[in-house]
Amino acid sequence: MQFQQLKNRRNAIITGVATLAVAGSAALALALPQDTPTAQAAAPQSVAVSAAASAAAEAQQSGEAQAQALADAAKAQADADAKAAADAAAAKAQADADAKTAADAQAAADTKAKAEADAATKAEADAATKAKAAADAKAKADAKAKADAEAASRSQQRQALAAPTGSPKEIAAQIVPAGQLQCFSNIVEHESTWNVTATNASSGAYGLVQALPGSKMASAGADWRTNPATQIKWGLSYMNERYGSPCAAWSFWQSHNWY
Repeated sequence: MQFQQLKNRRNAIITGVATLAVAGSAALALALPQDTPTAQAAAPQSVAVSAAASAAAEAQQSGEAQAQALADAAKAQADADAKAAADAAAAKAQADADAKTAADAQAAADTKAKAEADAATKAEADAATKAKAAADAKAKADAKAKADAEAASRSQQRQALAAPTGSPKEIAAQIVPAGQLQCFSNIVEHESTWNVTATNASSGAYGLVQALPGSKMASAGADWRTNPATQIKWGLSYMNERYGSPCAAWSFWQSHNWY
């Protein structure tokens, strides 16, 4: 806008100067005859007019130069202003981009930190759950073991209270069913003559029922070496499992002299 205004001003100055010079020359030529003494007398005035026209032309050139200089200065200023505005816009755009990059980086860091915190919280909760489950399982196992131990203790106490007494034969009568007692007694009589510590020198069979080896009777009790009740219980169990009953075992014994 400023550049256009200066250009219009320059054109107006040039046009005005040129118009004045031409108008003056034309008026002087019309006013004075060319071939009269008067015209000759006016020759110096014509020279003056020419000088004025030359001066006007120089003024025109000077005005044009001045106007051009002003226009150039205005254009340079406009270019500088435009460049400054462009630089400012570019700087703002870069600042906005940097701010967005920083904001995105912070958001990513916050998201990562939250994810790590959530994972740590979950891991801690899982560990606590597992620890509680393990503690509960241990407590349950301990309680069961205690209950089993107490039950075993009560069973041992009951067995101790109900333990058969008397001679081996009397104890057998308390353990072996009445219908099988005679068959059982026949086997024991032939095997050990009711000797709790009877030992077969050749085979190593031991006890009332001549268990081979004698340590088999440990399944009935740790006191199998000396307790007739333990030996009788094991012998009765063996006869039932191997032959079906003491009487079936006695039938086999009668045919083979061993069972």
